[in-house]
Amino acid sequence: MSTSQPAGHLIVECLIAQGMEIAFGVPGESFLAVLDGFHAYGDRARFIVNRQEGGAAFMAEAHGKLTGRPGVCFVTRGPGATNASIGVHNAFQDSTPMVLFVGDVGSDFRDREAFQEVDYGSFFGPSTKGFAKRVERIDDADRIPEYVARAFATAMNGRPGPVVLVLPEDMLRSETSARPLPRVETVQPWSDPGALRTLRQLLLKSERPLVIAGGGGWTTQAAQALQRFAENWRLPVANAFRYQDTFDNHHPLYAGDVGIAINPKLAQRVKDADLILAIGPRLGEMTTGGYTLLEAPKAKQVLVHIHASAEELNRVYQADLAINAGMSAAARSLEVLSAPPTLPWEEWTEQAHADYEANLVPQALAGMPAETPRGPVDMAAVVALLQKHLPPDAAITNGAGNFASWVHRYFRYHGLAKGRKTQLAPTSGAMGYGVPAGIAANLATGRVAFTIAGDGDFLMTGQELATAAQHGGKSIVVLLNNGMFGTIRMHQEREYPERTSGTALRNPDFCGLARAYGYAAERVTETAQFEAALLRALAADTGTLIEIPLDPEVITTRGTLGSIRRAAQQQARN
Repeated sequence: MSTSQPAGHLIVECLIAQGMEIAFGVPGESFLAVLDGFHAYGDRARFIVNRQEGGAAFMAEAHGKLTGRPGVCFVTRGPGATNASIGVHNAFQDSTPMVLFVGDVGSDFRDREAFQEVDYGSFFGPSTKGFAKRVERIDDADRIPEYVARAFATAMNGRPGPVVLVLPEDMLRSETSARPLPRVETVQPWSDPGALRTLRQLLLKSERPLVIAGGGGWTTQAAQALQRFAENWRLPVANAFRYQDTFDNHHPLYAGDVGIAINPKLAQRVKDADLILAIGPRLGEMTTGGYTLLEAPKAKQVLVHIHASAEELNRVYQADLAINAGMSAAARSLEVLSAPPTLPWEEWTEQAHADYEANLVPQALAGMPAETPRGPVDMAAVVALLQKHLPPDAAITNGAGNFASWVHRYFRYHGLAKGRKTQLAPTSGAMGYGVPAGIAANLATGRVAFTIAGDGDFLMTGQELATAAQHGGKSIVVLLNNGMFGTIRMHQEREYPERTSGTALRNPDFCGLARAYGYAAERVTETAQFEAALLRALAADTGTLIEIPLDPEVITTRGTLGSIRRAAQQQARN
């Protein structure tokens, strides 16, 4: 006969059975029984105590991106759940597997608007207009194994995403003799053989094909198979917005990333292509340039869309050929698709890569002094030093803001085909993601984690440096401080030149703040100072914050605030 245990303990045991080794969260009285379960199984699972639920959810989402299995987060009811919703939304838009557990009011208090009570089914979805793929409440402790296994399966299968499980407080305290179910694995939908024959015919008719790869569900093996497919057919490969490590940026077939601040030549190449082969991305607003590079609902280019979710296919874009397949299955099917001995697009492919390499060469910014054409601190040179000194498997993380464009444009991400996921970035555009994502990457893998942040971005989740210090994690944070919400100020100058409002920031002493949390910190005011500071950070026993005061004029990798303002004023005059 099975030994009885509290339901809260069974939750942890079921998660361990699903392969969980680390969970993130903020404690609450509504799931004390689960916290006691982490104590009971502490030799097999770690609970990382965060400082705010948004940071905890970001860490869980980052863990899901890194591993391909659901990141796990625990929060309490009401404010805890609503704080965590930013990470759930990020997991949804980024197609990242994640499970959020919410401690809830007791069953006897339900539906009375009890203290901190929320209707989680209404709040979190589920739908493509909501937050989660599935929202369920566990009222019977004996069914915990069923619900946990289903949550993991749902989070990983089809289009990966978040699942929310609600845990009534009284249920967690009850006794149960139920046992965990076996570890669930992803079910891979396979490419239809007839569709693959059609795809081959479309390729043979093409003169200017382009692959756009990205989205969730990629593994090292799938990325390697994609690379072999591209090599067999000599195809140029671009990566979707903030999935820049799907295809190795050092490969001679790489064409660049399709997203915010896209290389103008790549944007034109997408428009000029006669065949777009989208493998994995859902083709959202950022990857399609606001649905202009590929016009919705019917693109001018022949569109082949391969996606793991049948519901995603033909939802926004009516594809000429839609193939429902997981990334591992799709890539393995594509790599054995036989190519002819000669192909008409060799020059097209070579020029695509040449355009990418040319875009790596920084230009002077209009209006900056001749002696410092890119500002007192040359961010292109800073990124070159990151490329030189960071190990190839370093996790590169960022939140949302113009500051990220320096890394997006100039850093060459090592692809998944080399064995590691190296980019953690929010396609949802969630500010504050980078700091907790970097800490989570280091805690989970021990790899070097580098984060680029803005001043506004950092202050969303900067308190998670204390989480890193408490749990033995560390990251390197380069904080670009220009005293404003830079992206919004840029748009403000474009739409309402010289009428700024609500975008200026009065900031704290960032170095002093980082030291108070337990990080080392220093300030770099000249390009020549950065390399030594980076080497010290790499050698340090703790995490390090490097603050770089950035001239507010240096707003993008291509222009200044002044040039944007003048262009807007000229347009208004015309």
